[in-house]
Amino acid sequence: MKLDDLKRLNTARHQRQTVLRITDLHGGHDSIVVEGEACDPLLAVPVSAAFRSGKSGSSEIAGRTYFIDVQIPPPQIVVIGAVHVGQVLAQMAQLAGFAIRVIDPRMAFATQERFPKIELYSDWPDEVFATRPLDAYTALVALSHDPKIDDFPLAEALRAGCFYVGALGGRKSHSLRLQRLAANGFSAADLERIRGPIGLDIGAIGPAEIGIAILAEIVQSLRRRSTANTQ
Repeated sequence: MKLDDLKRLNTARHQRQTVLRITDLHGGHDSIVVEGEACDPLLAVPVSAAFRSGKSGSSEIAGRTYFIDVQIPPPQIVVIGAVHVGQVLAQMAQLAGFAIRVIDPRMAFATQERFPKIELYSDWPDEVFATRPLDAYTALVALSHDPKIDDFPLAEALRAGCFYVGALGGRKSHSLRLQRLAANGFSAADLERIRGPIGLDIGAIGPAEIGIAILAEIVQSLRRRSTANTQ
């Protein structure tokens, strides 16, 4: 691999960006494509598919074989609010391969007894984000039902381009939430990115089923997120 390509590869890893190493198996030539950058139009379809699936594999294109090695940052879920739904979601998310953080300044809720073996913060979200910022491979799930706790991380998730932003609450609560965020300068297009009511509409009842609906919607958002790699 060329030194410049190695530097680009390492920079993408450090910045938690997905990067592809594409090898022409006939000639051995390598190329690097970072998500969001332009690529060879000939490779646009398999490159887009690789970014969406996160899976490495070979492709036959115009009589040549290319191996596409996908290096994707570990997707993570940040839960705001150490509530019952969060307990279920945290357990299931780990089984699905997500890294997960739970943040709640209410120390009575954010306890290791309620969230064993989970990365847990009994701090305000802005304090946590100062050293552990959100990014495009983060799903932000606001569950506290308290605007003083939920609104700041929702705003930060929109600014960071999180692949999923969702908030628990009924339609009235969600409407008021959108009004508060709009008053802080977010556009209608920004606000449309917030899933509320949260989770796929499966008729979920109770914390366990709501947790399933949320996790399913997160996976759907991750696998169907748009990529901008074209010619």
